[in-house]
Amino acid sequence: MTAPLVIAQITDLHIKPSGELAYRKVDTAAALTNLIGHLKNLRPRPAVVVATGDLVDGASEAAYAHLDRLLAPLDLPLAVIPGNHDNRDLVRRVFCGQQYAQPSGPANLLLALQALDLFLLDSSVPEQPHGHLDDATLSWLDVSLAASADRPALVFLHHPPFVTGIVHMDRQNLQNARDLAAVVASHPRVRLIAAGHVHRAVATVFAGVAATICPAPNHAVDLDLLDASAPAFRTEPPAFHLHAWFAGGRFGHLVTHLVPIGRFGGPHPFFDLQGRPL
Repeated sequence: MTAPLVIAQITDLHIKPSGELAYRKVDTAAALTNLIGHLKNLRPRPAVVVATGDLVDGASEAAYAHLDRLLAPLDLPLAVIPGNHDNRDLVRRVFCGQQYAQPSGPANLLLALQALDLFLLDSSVPEQPHGHLDDATLSWLDVSLAASADRPALVFLHHPPFVTGIVHMDRQNLQNARDLAAVVASHPRVRLIAAGHVHRAVATVFAGVAATICPAPNHAVDLDLLDASAPAFRTEPPAFHLHAWFAGGRFGHLVTHLVPIGRFGGPHPFFDLQGRPL
């Protein structure tokens, strides 16, 4: 089998200015350093690392400067979009090498990777926690998808366009999800909608397309499906998503893997040198 084209998705880094902890408890800088170490050792190497927002925890120049220093050891192509904790103008300034689809406003991106297109949509709303895709973004997405109807496409954004059951997070999701659904439903080449924001691994179907939420490398939103407690987080095992696309057929085949971050035993063989089960 031919090796897949691999895209690593990371999200919700929540970097603070140097020396500060998120929520006075979480060392997000150390978590990002651990994540980068894991990414650098992946085989096959990802064609790109996509960071789907909340790059910092408070949109200050000091936080982005710290983020920039922490990302320096990453020797892989990186593409980022803002989340609700970000400031898109500062994102544009710090990541000025990105080829944004528009010269100002939402920091949308289109990446062409071999036979695969990646659309990165800026769903952030200045100084608001919820998400929204403006008319210009939706029009750009629609026209761009129509321009290359035979190339499979993955769509990334920060805010999930679907309900997760975690009520306090669902209040902050993509508020005009129906508008996105109308565009996606018109273009069968869209194979995945990949979001962040919730700090948990989630999978569902949106507009007839597989949809996922990527977990975070630091802390997880509490899995409260009864809306019984105040909004809270837990320090669960950190992870990220690895999207593996295999060529073949009209749009190929996409598989998403959850990859835990850390040191674990193995790999241990199933068979001895004679091929007998151990």
